[in-house]
Amino acid sequence: MQIILDEEMLKQYVALAVDVSPDRPLLIDYFLEDAIEAEADAISDGKEVFVPAVMQHIEYAGIHSGDSACVIPPVIITDEQQELIREYTRKIATELNVVGLMNMQFAIYEGIVYILEANPRASRTVPLVSKVCNIPMAKVATQILLGKKLSDLNLRDRKFKYFGVKEAVFPFNMFPDVDPLLSPEMRSTGEVLGLAENYGLAFFKSQEATQTSLPVEGTVLITIAERDKRKIIEFARNFRDMKFRILATEGTKHFLAEHGIESELIKKVHEGRPNIVDAIKNGEIDLIVNTPAGKTSEYDDSYIRKNAIKYKVPYITTTSAALAATRGIKERRNGAYQVKSLQEYHREIRD
Repeated sequence: MQIILDEEMLKQYVALAVDVSPDRPLLIDYFLEDAIEAEADAISDGKEVFVPAVMQHIEYAGIHSGDSACVIPPVIITDEQQELIREYTRKIATELNVVGLMNMQFAIYEGIVYILEANPRASRTVPLVSKVCNIPMAKVATQILLGKKLSDLNLRDRKFKYFGVKEAVFPFNMFPDVDPLLSPEMRSTGEVLGLAENYGLAFFKSQEATQTSLPVEGTVLITIAERDKRKIIEFARNFRDMKFRILATEGTKHFLAEHGIESELIKKVHEGRPNIVDAIKNGEIDLIVNTPAGKTSEYDDSYIRKNAIKYKVPYITTTSAALAATRGIKERRNGAYQVKSLQEYHREIRD
């Protein structure tokens, strides 16, 4: 699967696809650019349906749901949209006569909630929803499969004051020649969960759990594809306000300057030395934010991401995750780091 941005990319992809499987059709969908993705796991007895929580993806649509970070409860999905997601989930589970677990995936685009898919099975997010909401979903679903009804189990919507952020764990360090980009194809091999009193710190903890901790100070490299530049202003300002040194490639530097954000120029590999790879090798960069250009070219930026993995520099390939990172760093800098047991968090849940 691939997101096609223009006719040139389409020709490249079709040539590759025909070479791999010439007798297979191509399936083409319209892509909702910058849509917000959401998920809902449900338990159904065939007549009643219980939805413990709505999960909001942190990366925008286009990243496989297994690779995208997500947060419970949502931070930018409105209450009305969340209730619509719950309503759609309940109606579809009932219509399909689902008994047990079901996962629904949604996209919110220009205020409209679209249904992407309904999966009448357990999802990889079930353990995470169970931990955040303190509901043993697998156990409850098993009881349903054995004949109990939801009405027998006293399940109800509950409110909690903390946030849970799921983050994917990737095997890229084991495959040094693979470009560590996120795409519609799933690449993660595991997941972790960060819990905290606010969204930013929960995200920060989730990154720590993947063993790629975010820096709380230092130097950040920002090099962004042209189509993504309008999305970098907020997180670049956050880095500036936190006194990070900002390095940027030529096009990104000019764009930041137009919006009053100072940065230092750094060269790409083909532009001479010292360049980005030299800075990475020398330990001069603490965090990399690099979004792909979207099509193969003579000077593709994959070498940046590959060297980030090689030299263990945290890297981010989506602008939405970069914004979440700045919020996490800010919260980590502003408050003492607290560790609480899962049971302590669960005691804060209220009806």
